[in-house]
Order: sequence, then structure tokens, then C-alpha cells
Amino acid sequence: MKQDLLIAEIDAILPQTQCRQCSFDGCEPYAAAIAKGRAPINQCPPGGEQGIRKLAQLLGVSPLPLNTAHGITKPKAVAFIDEDACIGCTLCMAACPVDAIVGAAKLVHTVISAECTGCELCIPPCPVNCINMISASAIPHPGDTHAVNPARQLSPAAAPSISALQEEEMKASERARMRYRSRLRRLTREKMEREEKLAMTTGSPKSGNTSSPEIAVAAADIKRAAIEAALARAKACRIQAVEKNQS
Repeated sequence: MKQDLLIAEIDAILPQTQCRQCSFDGCEPYAAAIAKGRAPINQCPPGGEQGIRKLAQLLGVSPLPLNTAHGITKPKAVAFIDEDACIGCTLCMAACPVDAIVGAAKLVHTVISAECTGCELCIPPCPVNCINMISASAIPHPGDTHAVNPARQLSPAAAPSISALQEEEMKASERARMRYRSRLRRLTREKMEREEKLAMTTGSPKSGNTSSPEIAVAAADIKRAAIEAALARAKACRIQAVEKNQS
């Protein structure tokens, strides 16, 4: 089996949460590491035991228990922003791996619930702690007249069938994959545009001021470093929580 095809088949099994709990930057990089023998199949808490069994079957290996050093499997949840407390800092938007948060600087941000993967990466950067994870059952489905209610739980009669849920999960995973790749392309394009703008400004004899684009690039680097530091703190907190539960 060609490696690219194997990576695609592994990636198709992964839940596309893009949460980085596996220690890679997304599901596709983790899939590539598995295909190349550089990572085991049990580092994806969102995929859980079911995902591990599917990966084992694909690769022809024995299933492994979930490595809880990377976290534990939890029920599906989505991010919810307290809009009254949001200060519009945009840090959560920069952290979201699937661009599921909309807003602008100094304006209230809102999560697109249907596109949120539940990765929780938006929580650590928030300086005012206005983001919480709520049960996916609190989110109204298409045609549902209920507003988002963190305390709401679907009754057994109102809950979708297992087959309907599986189909919905597959569609959501595919959307997440496409949004993740689209975000990577956007970030690459924006980086190239910044570099081109800086090169044009510093290389033009008509320009006597090179500080503005340089400051902009530096500010972007500082912001990116702050987000990466916040994500590292979140990972450390998850590890501490797991160790505490195991002790």
C-alpha cells in the first residue's frame, strides 16, 4: 500500500478534532506519523477505544489501550462564549484550528457550534475566562426551535438514532478536515503576503519608513508565541489532571 494512501486511510479514521492531544499539530500529521511508524495508534483520546480498534484493523496490528497520558475520552462538547464577558481580543480565533469562531478585534466573538470540534484549544488563550465547554446535546439541531442552553439534555424520544448520529459524525469530521486544511492555506497565504509586503517596503528606495511592516510582523510573531505558550500550558494541565486521577 502506498504511503500517501495509507496516510489518507488513517486520517479518515481519526475524528478530525485537531486537538493536538496526540502531541502532533493535527489529525493528518498524526496519521502521517502512524503510517511511518513514528507514533503508536493509541494517542487519540477523542477517537477512543473504537478509533484504536479501527486503526488496528486497518494496519493489521493488535489494539492497544488508550494512552491516558494524552488525555481521556470525553463526551462530545462544543465551546460556548459568554458574549457579555468577551472583550474581543481575537486570541481564541487565532487558536481555533478550524476557524469556527467568528468576530473581529474589540467586537464580540461567537462560536459556530456546528463547526466546533470540541478541541478546547480556544480556552487557554482567553484572558477573561469567558469560554466554556458545553454538552453537544445543548446545541439545537437544524429545525430545532430551542436556543443554545448549556443545561439542556435531549430526551430519549428526541435523540437522533445511532445511524443518524454516525452519519452526522462522518459529515462533521469531513467538514472539520476541509476547514482545517483551508485554515492552513489561509495562514500560509497571509504569511507570504506579510513577507512580500515587508520585502517590497525594505527594498524600495522611495520608502523612508520600514518600521510599520516590521512591527506588524513582530507583533504577529509575539501573538503566535503567546498562543503556543498557552497551548503548552493547557497540555501541561491536562497531563497533571491525568496524573492526579491516576494517583
